[in-house]
Amino acid sequence: MASASESERKEPVNEQMVANMYGALRSELNQIYSKITELEMEASEHSLVISAIEPLDPSRRCYRMIGGVLVERTIKEVLPAVQRNKEGIEEVISRLNEALEKKKKEIADLEAKYKIKIRKPDGEAKEEDSGRKEGAAQGVLVGPAGEN
Repeated sequence: MASASESERKEPVNEQMVANMYGALRSELNQIYSKITELEMEASEHSLVISAIEPLDPSRRCYRMIGGVLVERTIKEVLPAVQRNKEGIEEVISRLNEALEKKKKEIADLEAKYKIKIRKPDGEAKEEDSGRKEGAAQGVLVGPAGEN
């Protein structure tokens, strides 16, 4: 299945196939944005937990949710696990950012190759609104990821 989509991406037969391919790429790009946002929220939550339990006594009892089950542990046992999880999440975020850049380049190449322009259907008022929404969404999703 992957080889079929790769061959479609190389040489589409007609305009409809180009449009479908472009739409699929945009959809994949949006999925990557969503996943990055979700993981950034998780990393932020992990940071809050770490900052809350670090100053406490390591022998103090704490509770951790593992696979939907609440287990009792000590801070000494939980803190390293939460830190490892946060590092893993940050690693995944960086890989997703790399994939995001590759996908953006792929979309830009496709736009240049087939001279794709996005049309706004109902005049300039909608263009301004959607431009504002798109810019705000991109700022939230992309901006913080590079700085962390």
